[in-house]
Amino acid sequence: RSVLRDANGKIILDLQQVDMSPAKEIGWQAPEEFKIKAADGATDLYGVMWKPFDFDSTKSYPIISYVYPGPQTEPFPTSFSLTGYTGRNQALAQLGFVVVAFGQRGGSPVRSRYYHTYGYDNLRDYPLKDNKYGIEQLASRHSFIDQNKVGIFGHSGGGFMSTAALLSFPDFYDVAVSSAGNHDNNVYNTWWSETHHGVTEKRKTVTEMNEDSVEVEREEITFESEIKTNAELAENLKGHLLLVHGDMDNNVHPANTIRLADALIKAGKRFDMMMLPGRRHGFGPYQAYFERQKWYYFAQHLLGDYRTDVDFNLPEDLD
Repeated sequence: RSVLRDANGKIILDLQQVDMSPAKEIGWQAPEEFKIKAADGATDLYGVMWKPFDFDSTKSYPIISYVYPGPQTEPFPTSFSLTGYTGRNQALAQLGFVVVAFGQRGGSPVRSRYYHTYGYDNLRDYPLKDNKYGIEQLASRHSFIDQNKVGIFGHSGGGFMSTAALLSFPDFYDVAVSSAGNHDNNVYNTWWSETHHGVTEKRKTVTEMNEDSVEVEREEITFESEIKTNAELAENLKGHLLLVHGDMDNNVHPANTIRLADALIKAGKRFDMMMLPGRRHGFGPYQAYFERQKWYYFAQHLLGDYRTDVDFNLPEDLD
């Protein structure tokens, strides 16, 4: 239902009412909204849960968290399209998962300055405890959630965060699918890192000779920004990790994923990696292929469904 409201929230005009009966006839249900606490035990976090159409509350389902750390936004949706990432999350749930997406401190800038700037000077780690604690709360509320089977995935900043979670809490998260992740923010866009992580001003006195061959002192000012990377955590890998990147990414350079892969190899870790030829930061027509690869990966490692068929049955317009 689409409506027009005044500044006080009062409905002044009905715009459109969508007939959802065809979707409901095949089992579709609106995602469920929920509220949980951040790891501080005080801050409210808001989220959404997708369940399979044939959901049975007496059964036990692995839980998968869709993440994006912000800090310019967070993954809590305000609309529930059958396409886009909300539709893709429903499709993932159809395989037999409970899929959730919720915010974390350091996310949306519209809540408060404290909330938005929580991750300043801690760009890698700030969202991780809230995500872990949020999943633990949901599992304690709902007996149908299996806390011993936890997956996590995201794109871009979410790719960075999902890998960081798997490596930071290796005994909690079991599987991560991380696409186009900025795993090393020291080589990512400077404006992003300096804005959301910060820089350190360093001053030192240097001695040099002036043009008259007289020794003089002057103050030298430099700015440094050293951000923790996922590569530093490579030796922690215990679960299953799928790294995906477009080889022509015009936002997050593929070097971010390649540096992480190099660290994992040097640490002697087994992982999976897929480069998408000719794809930028958005995967375009290859999105369907990536989604199916993601389905198979979670199904293998959380459901034990090791199918050997090689055909993905892609849409016909994959060009």
